[in-house]
Amino acid sequence: MGFHQLGGIHRQGVRGNAARAGVHDLLRAEILDGSLAPGDAVPSERVLAERFGVNRHAVREALKRLQEAGLIEIRQGGSTRVLNWRDTGGLPVLLDLLSDNLDPPVEIARSVVEMRASIGVDAARHCAGRASAGKRREIETLADTAAGFVGVDDEKLDLAFGIFWEAIIVGSDNIAYRLAFNSLMKAVLLKSEMARRIRPSNAPLIRDLGQAIGAGDQERTAEVARAMLEPDIKVFEA
Repeated sequence: MGFHQLGGIHRQGVRGNAARAGVHDLLRAEILDGSLAPGDAVPSERVLAERFGVNRHAVREALKRLQEAGLIEIRQGGSTRVLNWRDTGGLPVLLDLLSDNLDPPVEIARSVVEMRASIGVDAARHCAGRASAGKRREIETLADTAAGFVGVDDEKLDLAFGIFWEAIIVGSDNIAYRLAFNSLMKAVLLKSEMARRIRPSNAPLIRDLGQAIGAGDQERTAEVARAMLEPDIKVFEA
């Protein structure tokens, strides 16, 4: 569906924040699904305002958000062009791709889990080397708690396992990992089916990771974290 067909999904009467969100979300969807391809010109503010039934300020704010996300380039005095989001986008685009797809493509799901494994292994290794002894003991306790819910209570397991990994990421003392992990966790939680498919089922492995971190053994920690996270990648391989 090209831009000229957007009128079919036009929402009448949107105002204020809702107006900006409506324009933004519809144009974003067009860009991410390829209907508006890299290099395509985005219609003028006047045309967009008429098509969506909003004022030009709402359109301007929506376009600004799209530019901040790396989806378009606004050229003063020239046409606004669609960018290749694979080259210019960031983690927020990944969340958009997941939120816009009830059943995300295997490529996207695999990419999320693959990045999660890469960050998780290295963050766990750093945690074992950087966290205080008290923090490492706390993480070992959190591991025991999470392991206790395996095969018993999935809802409590998901919560406890998330708390366990959050403590590891914080213990890694790496702000970039922490921010990326926040986005990855949100991406997984957006998709309950995706979360179900990678729910941990090996209680001893969770305890092993907690014990390795508790002992401050970086090499063993990385080995166990890799054994825990990397098999999940195969779940989403085509």
